[in-house]
Amino acid sequence: MGDEHTRQTALFPDLLAKPLHVSFSHAKVTSDGGAVLLAALDDSLGLTAALAGCLVDHRQAAKVCHPLDHLVRQRVIAMACGYSDANDASGLRSDPLHKVLVGLDPERDPSLASQPTLSRFENSVSAATCFRMAASFTNCVLDRHAKRLRRRKVRTITIDLDGSVDPTHGQQEFTFFNRYYDTWCYFPLFGFLTFNDEPEQYLFAAILRSGVSKEVEGTLGLLRRVVPRIRELFPRSRVRVRLDAGFQGPQLFDLLDALGVEYLVGFARNSVLGGSSAAFLKKAIKEAKATGETTSLYGETQYSARSWKKTTRRVVFKAECLISPFHDEPKGNERYVVTNLPWTPKNVYKEYCRRGDAENRVKELKDGLEVDRTSCHRAIANQFRLLLTAAAFALYQELRLRAARTPLARAQVGTLRLALIKIGGVVKRSCRRITLELSRGHPWAGVWHRIARACGAVAPV
Repeated sequence: MGDEHTRQTALFPDLLAKPLHVSFSHAKVTSDGGAVLLAALDDSLGLTAALAGCLVDHRQAAKVCHPLDHLVRQRVIAMACGYSDANDASGLRSDPLHKVLVGLDPERDPSLASQPTLSRFENSVSAATCFRMAASFTNCVLDRHAKRLRRRKVRTITIDLDGSVDPTHGQQEFTFFNRYYDTWCYFPLFGFLTFNDEPEQYLFAAILRSGVSKEVEGTLGLLRRVVPRIRELFPRSRVRVRLDAGFQGPQLFDLLDALGVEYLVGFARNSVLGGSSAAFLKKAIKEAKATGETTSLYGETQYSARSWKKTTRRVVFKAECLISPFHDEPKGNERYVVTNLPWTPKNVYKEYCRRGDAENRVKELKDGLEVDRTSCHRAIANQFRLLLTAAAFALYQELRLRAARTPLARAQVGTLRLALIKIGGVVKRSCRRITLELSRGHPWAGVWHRIARACGAVAPV
């Protein structure tokens, strides 16, 4: 049916002076000509190869048409190109460039894997395999940045963990109704790394959790694994952990103390902490009424909870009075952060607020790569899909690194895809070489060439 669809022609008789015929019939044309950049980056990182190396092939060897490494790379590249659903493979499997990107001849080799093959592949992965792949993904990210920063002094490595709602619309395993978000959902956990004061937060972990999971679920094990690995690769660096108030708990604080890391953890207001900040809030309200502007004051206190093994911890707070045209009366706003940093309360709170940048990366994952397309029935299959999407995002983060000193240095995934990946081209094969002819009128052609050289391209001889 797909071949019949490609032979159909659309006719626009009145659009131009002559009738305009449109058909999907050119077998050598691709709409993802710039995706060679992603393949080049994947080769340099060894990312999909590392993920595929964690898989165990239980298929009958005589019936295998598509090696596991081809399936992983095909799926990751397709996701990076904007095809988040396996159904898109029905049209992409004959795309000449997508065949080239997994190492196949665009004309002589058979088509890529079909949608049923990819669906069976996604649902064949075990929980143990997903765990190995998650560890391999983390190691690939850490090894890459250890190599990138080997000649620079890395003073601080910051870990930001953040959960995000992933609404579901079917009978997915372990999806539950979350009263806070008022929807059936998963609640995945994402981990990001920041080196020194770099503007980028690099994704290093993506863990699928049930819709009623608490923030801290999966966090302790992840920190136990990643912190020693960071210290192994960056022995002279300080490790800092920033978490919002949903992660608070005695086990978390005990672990952070045991790991010897710096930490800033949001803490929910209670009557004891409210009493400590009451005088500051009263003063902030008085100043705000006098000036007509929002006023923020900062302070600190020593706080102890019965469930803590440690006697007391330092709690920094912000007592703020909000003046807004949407409110008739000034509105109080109190925030609390548990920390072991010796900085002033204001500087501690500012550092804590920087963790909000990680939320922008989560939005980018959702808007640019549809990481919330977890539509498989089995939870493990959805975890596998989550890891493949994380790999696609890692390729874009690497692409953003190679785009340094260009107008796309801080562009998001959607802009990078439009400017660098979605380029019409023709794939030609001869006995000596394969040629990809991209559109001459592409507005980002100059920038594309600069980034291609940063990705390892050289001038032809």
